[in-house]
Amino acid sequence: MSFAILTDTTKCTGCERCVDACVEQNQLGPDIRFRWREDDGLSGSRYCSVRLAPTGQPVRLQCRHCLEPACVSVCPVGALAKTDAGPVIYDRDICMGCRYCMMACPYRIPRYMWERSVPYISKCTMCFDAIDRGEIEQPACTAACPENATLFFRSRDEALTEARRRMAANPGTYFENRIWGEHEVGGTSVLYISDIDLEFLAGDPPKPLGDEPMPRVTERILSTVPGTFVTVCVVMGGTYALLKRRDRVMAEERDARSAVDRTETTDRQDGDGS
Repeated sequence: MSFAILTDTTKCTGCERCVDACVEQNQLGPDIRFRWREDDGLSGSRYCSVRLAPTGQPVRLQCRHCLEPACVSVCPVGALAKTDAGPVIYDRDICMGCRYCMMACPYRIPRYMWERSVPYISKCTMCFDAIDRGEIEQPACTAACPENATLFFRSRDEALTEARRRMAANPGTYFENRIWGEHEVGGTSVLYISDIDLEFLAGDPPKPLGDEPMPRVTERILSTVPGTFVTVCVVMGGTYALLKRRDRVMAEERDARSAVDRTETTDRQDGDGS
């Protein structure tokens, strides 16, 4: 079992019922705005939002729940975890607010709860705890959508199948017949199909994410650190030795010149005295 959400932006009207349902389910309360916060609607008290694409079309934004999440791999205290069911959840009781996950996330999803006296990280969990307890059958956001623009599946394969079915049934409608999240950064549990390019969701300006999971990229880079460290130490040690030798040679030359000068002065004084 691997929970998944499919969002079809061609059906989204921007009603924001998904946002309201998320706020109610998670008891998030009023949203507090800050000048320095990203203007995409997400915040410490908003786990999902509806933002406008450059074309003016509404697009729902939420955690992508990566199959190999970068946020989980960088969390030093284990506050974030990838569940067997798919959602990436977090434990705010052990979150220390370091914000490493914010820097690691390729989609810039986790947010800092600036409004709290003791702030920590906040993000969508796909209502995993409530579903696991049997309180609800699907995330509040997908249950609230009146247009079936965002659908919940108990299997990621089912979500991919539905995405391909919609594209086959509406040829020429969807952008390059692409499923966003099928392969990017190793794949995500929140998938998108759209009639417009959704690359703007990856930042401004958009950055190519590639298909390799971010933790593997990080691991590959970090694996070069020991060798690089040794190389740098050798180079710095060699440079230090060369500089010390130069200083020593210069000091010896100065001493030699001083000795010559003293000898010449002594000889002149002796000559004058005779």
